Amino acid sequence: MQVSEQVRGPSAADVVGFVTAQRLLGGEDLTLQPLGGGVSSDVWRVSDGSRQVVVKTPLAELRVAAGWKAPVARADAEAGWLATVSSLVPGACPEVLAYDKERHLLALEYLDPSEHALWKGKLLAGQVDQRDAARVGDLLGRIHRHTSERPRLARDFANDTLFAALRIEPYLQRLVTTHADLAPHVGEIVQSLRSHRSVLVHGDVSPKNILIGPRGPVLIDAETAVWGDPSFDVAFCVNHLLLKCLLPDAAVTDLVGSAEALTRTYLSHASWELDAEIAERAGALLPALMLARVDGRSPVEYLDATAQDAVRRFAIPLIRHRSLDLLGVFDAWRSHLS
Repeated sequence: MQVSEQVRGPSAADVVGFVTAQRLLGGEDLTLQPLGGGVSSDVWRVSDGSRQVVVKTPLAELRVAAGWKAPVARADAEAGWLATVSSLVPGACPEVLAYDKERHLLALEYLDPSEHALWKGKLLAGQVDQRDAARVGDLLGRIHRHTSERPRLARDFANDTLFAALRIEPYLQRLVTTHADLAPHVGEIVQSLRSHRSVLVHGDVSPKNILIGPRGPVLIDAETAVWGDPSFDVAFCVNHLLLKCLLPDAAVTDLVGSAEALTRTYLSHASWELDAEIAERAGALLPALMLARVDGRSPVEYLDATAQDAVRRFAIPLIRHRSLDLLGVFDAWRSHLS
């Protein structure tokens, strides 16, 4: 077994033992390479020289400066989401090859990065293609539509405690520690999220978790999956498109246009409720999520102090006076930047 310096001790042994026991690869000489697991997981590529798989395991304490602990049982939610969505929308996510529920080790199909570009990387490099965004909206809409037709999933994904620990507290309730005057408004947003439950929500639909592949986008990292409000996934994703408008030399027109393309394509699938209702809730949620990526527990890494202030000036009034639907927020953001 060959293990690079970043992987040592029981974690490497657990991964090798898991892959070997599941007979996912051949031979005894396995190579482990750490991959970028982000803030929430350790991820490895495991190879026997001819074939490769990905193995990931969640961290009990996330890699953020503010300190953030989360239950490792969120791996159950991810394994369940991936298996469910793969059966309903083939190709929408990597195939689950094996899952060790006791040790929270998840083995997944390996997708070659030469054919599956990370959407975040493309956006940060200035490669903004509204067709990518429209395809993401189409995929998310199909997932939500198919899952809305299967209400039994509400029981399988009753992960409210997990969602609260990973999303509601660090992103929304955390804002009140810095902006105490927003407490009643944030409380209303949180209550709305808890009151609307109609689809299987991914919970982390972000450009860092979307691969742009030869057959369309692929969603990864579903640790926050929950039966919940579809507006969360939409607002969470377009938030990143708007924030990237504050980067130097940003393609603002294409980024806001991408948010609009994603939204319109997504809403075309909304058969479970009126699309206007989803857009209204997402419009109320989006400014809070924008502020959360500045003053929440997990701020984005690419905004400087000037850009952060621009987000605050835009988001705080909209949180106080919720009056715009999602497309209206896009128009207001465009005006704010001009």
